[in-house]
Amino acid sequence: MLTLIAFVVALGVLIAVHEYGHYRVAVACGVKVLRFSVGFGKPLLRWQPQGSPTEFVLGAFPLGGYVRMLDEREAPVEPHERHLAFNTQPLRSRAAIVAAGPLANLLLAVLLYALVNWSGVEEPKAYLASPAPGSIAQQAGVRGGEFVHSAAIGADDPEPVRSFEDLRWTLARAALDGNNVRLELESTRGAPHREVVLETARIEASDADAQLFRKIGIQGPWTRPVLGEIMAGGVAQRAGLREGDLVLKVGSVDVVDGMQLRELIRASIQGQKGLTQHWRIQRAGQVVTLDVTPEVRSEPTGSVGRIGAYVGALPDMVMVRYGPLEGLWNGVVRTWEVSALTLRTMGRMVIGEASLKNLSGPLTIADYAGRSASMGLTQYLVFLALISVSLGVLNLLPLPVLDGGHLMYYLWEGVTGREVSEAWMERLQRAGVAVLVLMMSIALFNDVTRLLG
Repeated sequence: MLTLIAFVVALGVLIAVHEYGHYRVAVACGVKVLRFSVGFGKPLLRWQPQGSPTEFVLGAFPLGGYVRMLDEREAPVEPHERHLAFNTQPLRSRAAIVAAGPLANLLLAVLLYALVNWSGVEEPKAYLASPAPGSIAQQAGVRGGEFVHSAAIGADDPEPVRSFEDLRWTLARAALDGNNVRLELESTRGAPHREVVLETARIEASDADAQLFRKIGIQGPWTRPVLGEIMAGGVAQRAGLREGDLVLKVGSVDVVDGMQLRELIRASIQGQKGLTQHWRIQRAGQVVTLDVTPEVRSEPTGSVGRIGAYVGALPDMVMVRYGPLEGLWNGVVRTWEVSALTLRTMGRMVIGEASLKNLSGPLTIADYAGRSASMGLTQYLVFLALISVSLGVLNLLPLPVLDGGHLMYYLWEGVTGREVSEAWMERLQRAGVAVLVLMMSIALFNDVTRLLG
């Protein structure tokens, strides 16, 4: 139920803001707006403020919205109202009205990021967990437990790393841009700092998918290798493991953190059979040895071991908060960076350099909406900001059925001095619908694959 409510609220807010952008600029340009609708289908609620020509509607299906303006191309217009019609407005006004929707979504993202920055958010400290074997981080000399003071992409100047999420964002940008990352690390408090270079430029664009951080080798912050909640009837309970057990050794391998323990569990299988291993644990001051045989689970990347328990203690946290101007500017920068990253990823998918698995549809969005809402208001606002950026960028793509397609028509009109012919507009509309349906089909297929996997 939380997932459904969070999803519907997210859609409603983002669509309402998008359409309000169109509406507000249309009114400012002197265009008569007949209807402002959030949702399609049968109206659930409608009202018209006194003295306003606009009817406001809430539709039954919240998967979209529209602003209907007076327009001679859609219905006859009285001669005395012709100056209020959309199609009679100068080119600059029509372009501004169309561009206002996506820009409203981008401005919303700036505001949401700024609100999060001002209110502050608890995030894991930038302590590195043990890197995955053979990963870029391991090859660079990362051992686990180091604290990241600063990071730099390519030849840029180093910037302080405020939290582990800050570090993840830097790594993602570097990998998708084809640059390496320089990290300034502190192994133990008071020890001399050392610099390592993560060769993230080696990652092919086609490999920049959901497994990106596993390839880099930095998947999560450092945590103590302690067992949390034990699933009733699961492998851990049957083996005699208890909540609060500190794992010291798995087989002959000394366990130093939760990430390493998770990787050891994942790898403790052979084909479709779990491998029994001796676990040495510390419990209430006593050292106990137990035999644990993980069960095999299938994931999109292959079969892995699972024990039915939460692995790893909660990481050390830090409050990340910005001042008024710094928080607002950071919101602008983050919105710009996410927009640019989205466009580059889409461009690489078009030319085959990035995996189509990066496309997500309504099922994945709904899933993330529910998860973020369950983690609190701050995480939900971050989710809304990310989706708002995606909606704004998507609508600016030069597809005829989107706002960007209409801007493409206006660009042609501005260059040539004449409008796109109705015949060509009809052909382009059909092509745009076909491309959009294809994108939605791939996204939905990816959603189902993720959920079933």
